Amino acid sequence: MASDPETGAAGDRPDALTFEGDPGAGRSKWLALAAIVALAAWLGSGYVLPTGDTTTATAEGEGPAPVQVAVRESAAEPVMRVFVAEGETEPERDTQVRAEATGSVAEVAVAKGAAVEAGQLIARVAQDRARAQLEQAQEEVDRARRDFENAQTLLDRGAGTVDRVARTRAALAAAEAQLTQAREALKDTEIRAPFAGRLESLDIEAGEFVSAGTPVARVVDLTPLTVSVSVPQREIAALSEGQRAEVEVVTGERREGRVAFLGAAADPQTRTFAAEVEIANADGAIPAGVSAQVRLPKGEVAAHFLSPAILSLDPAGRLGIKTVTEEGTVAFHPVEIVRAGTEGVWVTGLPDPARIITVGQGFVSEGESVAARPEEELELGRMRDRLLETRAAPEDDAP
Repeated sequence: MASDPETGAAGDRPDALTFEGDPGAGRSKWLALAAIVALAAWLGSGYVLPTGDTTTATAEGEGPAPVQVAVRESAAEPVMRVFVAEGETEPERDTQVRAEATGSVAEVAVAKGAAVEAGQLIARVAQDRARAQLEQAQEEVDRARRDFENAQTLLDRGAGTVDRVARTRAALAAAEAQLTQAREALKDTEIRAPFAGRLESLDIEAGEFVSAGTPVARVVDLTPLTVSVSVPQREIAALSEGQRAEVEVVTGERREGRVAFLGAAADPQTRTFAAEVEIANADGAIPAGVSAQVRLPKGEVAAHFLSPAILSLDPAGRLGIKTVTEEGTVAFHPVEIVRAGTEGVWVTGLPDPARIITVGQGFVSEGESVAARPEEELELGRMRDRLLETRAAPEDDAP
């Protein structure tokens, strides 16, 4: 019975819409169910249905494919081992020249910086007093000699005594000693170079008063030069006196030299040995007191040349190189750098020959199986890829 909309009576409510009697209602349910099943099957296909390669690997019971690395065949070559040390140049001789007489400076014969020969006059102290003393000493010698000669003549004639001869002989000897001292005093007024070299400093001027013992000049001998270095105790056995050395000075000069001295006792503080390398410097081009690098050959050793970029560290912190064995596994070899240059380093500790991993060494570990490819193939592959990219570039840019 229909109801009034305003009163809400049951008899006036309209009938509800239903599709149970629609002929297509049952078919829609089956289509929705089929879609849900298909979607679930598609989402799970990646786990239920593996790819063809994985199916093959699983069927055969194998693990993942080995990592590919690039290798280079390397053979050892004889390389000269060199000990390198830093030092500084020192003059052969370096001394302070002191005044040996007291007085005013009468003459300065050379200028600071001049080259002087051994015994060359540098300056002269006033000699008036020394010359007067020399003349007086000479007179005393002459008088004492006459007394001695007279005493000896009288003794020969039988009128003299032996005692008088002895006294006059002693007086003559004393006078001669005074004469020698006077001559030395006069000589001391002349300040001369003790050896050939360069007058590095001159601290007096004419008219200046100096006292005996005062430093007045400095003479430096730069021929030859000596380079002093410290040698670690582990290297001392490979060096010897007289062996050849190469020296490069911070100024850019390069000279050949030889080991002139090798210490026999280590410094208790540093455990190093003192060594001196002598180099020629006849032209005086190399100054004293500048830094120098000394290279001393220690003999030949078989070593491999490689780029420092392929060096790596093992878990223990040792520096080494990774190689591929005949069985296709990675091996780690601790190495020692025997020489370094701008293009690479020479190392020892590798087998000869060795298949060195040059690309991919950071992604593999010792004992791991790898697929090794020659380095040349990898480079050719990269060149091919770059060529293809270059050819494809205009097509990509085309509208």
